[in-house]
Amino acid sequence: MEDTDNFNDRVSDAPSDNWVYRILPPWVWPYAQLARWDRPIGWQLLMWPCFWSATLAANAAIYQGLYSGSLLVFHLILYFIGAVAMRGAGCTYNDLVDHEIDMQVARTRSRPLPSGRVTRDRAKIFIGLQALVGLFVLLQFNWFTVFLGLLSLGIVALYPYAKRFTDWPQFYLGLAFSWGALMGWAGILGGLSFATILLYAASVAWTIGYDTIYAHQDKEDDELIGVRSTARLFGDKTRAWLIGLYGLTLVLMFTAFVLAGANLIAFIALFGAAGMFAWQIVRLDINDAAQCLALFKSNNRVGLTIFCGLFFSLLFAIP
Repeated sequence: MEDTDNFNDRVSDAPSDNWVYRILPPWVWPYAQLARWDRPIGWQLLMWPCFWSATLAANAAIYQGLYSGSLLVFHLILYFIGAVAMRGAGCTYNDLVDHEIDMQVARTRSRPLPSGRVTRDRAKIFIGLQALVGLFVLLQFNWFTVFLGLLSLGIVALYPYAKRFTDWPQFYLGLAFSWGALMGWAGILGGLSFATILLYAASVAWTIGYDTIYAHQDKEDDELIGVRSTARLFGDKTRAWLIGLYGLTLVLMFTAFVLAGANLIAFIALFGAAGMFAWQIVRLDINDAAQCLALFKSNNRVGLTIFCGLFFSLLFAIP
């Protein structure tokens, strides 16, 4: 391993006391950092649309006489594993594409590739290993879901380049990160429906909202090097945009729940998520990077709340 004294084997935007550094051997740390194992918020936000969709489909399956509790639990385990693996592969790929940009941004120049602790060739091998795990997970589903999963690769491949040609890279991230909202339903019911299309659209709007908050951390560096984002586009109007984006998320999700036959518990949880969105909007200070990061991370609680509502809605609907 190369000399890492200048960086102490850590990255500046992740906690230095993470389990990665307490459990894994030091030679693994740079790869864990590439995969963002020390920052679980990414795979959590990727996982929640999968969980929402699968449990919403299970609610619908009850009324069709197709419900299987063991199948749902098995799928949730698969989505957890797949989210960790594919988020890691996506982040490694993103770091390869953004290698030169990351060297110019204070928050990212300590990452393994810009700091020289991992070579580009080794990073490519690491992508392949993580992708194999993702492929194994994908092949556990029906063939329609496998085909649907493979379609997402085009969006994933495009995303890192989006900030070079559009002010809306967060929209492309939403298309990729929300794909699980389609996968979960397809895995349970073998196809798609209008309810899951609405859930996908809601997830895209949610992603644009939370990643805009995240992007405010880097807006000054982004402006200097010409990287585009909704944070720079919205600027001082970010709060108004978040009201629209989060409001759209709630309306679309409410409609999807109605169409899928979710019961009152799911709607109560959605009301709780609305309160969390309101809290984010009121607290937001776009010039406070630490607060932006904390508000961004709070979206994990939003995802968990909505999932719990759908899951308990399901339990009370089982005959």
